[in-house]
Amino acid sequence: MKRHLLALLLIAMLMAGCAPASKSAAPSAMEDYAGYAPQMEMAQEEMMESASSADRDGFGQSGNASTVERIVIKNASISIVVDDPAGALDQITRMAETMGGFVINSNLYKTYIENGIEVPAANISVRVPAEQLTAALEEIKSMVENQDTDIQNETVSGQDVTEDYTDLKSRLRNLEDAEAQLREIMASATKTEDVLSVFNQLTQVREEIEVLQGQINYYEESARLSSISVNIVSKEAVKPLTIGGWEPVGVARDALQALINGLQFLANALIWILLFVAPILLLITLPIFFIARAVLRRKNQRKAEKKLDKPE
Repeated sequence: MKRHLLALLLIAMLMAGCAPASKSAAPSAMEDYAGYAPQMEMAQEEMMESASSADRDGFGQSGNASTVERIVIKNASISIVVDDPAGALDQITRMAETMGGFVINSNLYKTYIENGIEVPAANISVRVPAEQLTAALEEIKSMVENQDTDIQNETVSGQDVTEDYTDLKSRLRNLEDAEAQLREIMASATKTEDVLSVFNQLTQVREEIEVLQGQINYYEESARLSSISVNIVSKEAVKPLTIGGWEPVGVARDALQALINGLQFLANALIWILLFVAPILLLITLPIFFIARAVLRRKNQRKAEKKLDKPE
């Protein structure tokens, strides 16, 4: 802010140097701005005092952070295992809307597990009021059959942005004060060049205000509504390997699963060879075989004809 005020005073001094020296001429730019210099200095002092006060109330050297309302952005992510991912997706959507939130994005798709079976899966991201984040997570966890085994992971994170938020608010107040002063100066200016100079400064200040306001709105919205990302896995995808009622674990399970996968690969390869590769090879080799056979037969006929033509 101080930089903008000094720039305005410098512009005024330059305009005053270029104005006519005659007393009968129109008032110079310096005279136009002279009446506002004390106001600008007073505004500058008030803004500096306001900023210092904000620092003392918030995060200044002698500040007490406990007196400031904390701005904390809370987010969560969780992965659950359910029988019906599509049903869980709909239930989470209704929960978010009931709590006054909304769905950011959702996706229901098909995936293949190790044994080649196609199973459904889903993921969804929602926003709910921050004060209901815990309740929302509890409702999501209530969708699983066994919370000890069907909740694969759960993460809750918090980001304290109080200091950044307070700084943005202080800068915004200073810029709004500068904008008000610039509007007063532009309303009193009579020369076109004076109006254009102040307008350019006013435009720059307005752009900075909009940027700061956007950042402040983002912090406020993120602190008001918490984000929850949910990964929904089908129970079929994590079903343990079972052989005659026996459920091997650890290395034995991995080895047996690898054996089954290997046998499945060989069986699939044989099916591909019989149903895809073999017919194509047959279509390619049969014409070649008949052509080669015809050429060979023709060659043998020529040899036989030559022998008959030779005198005995």
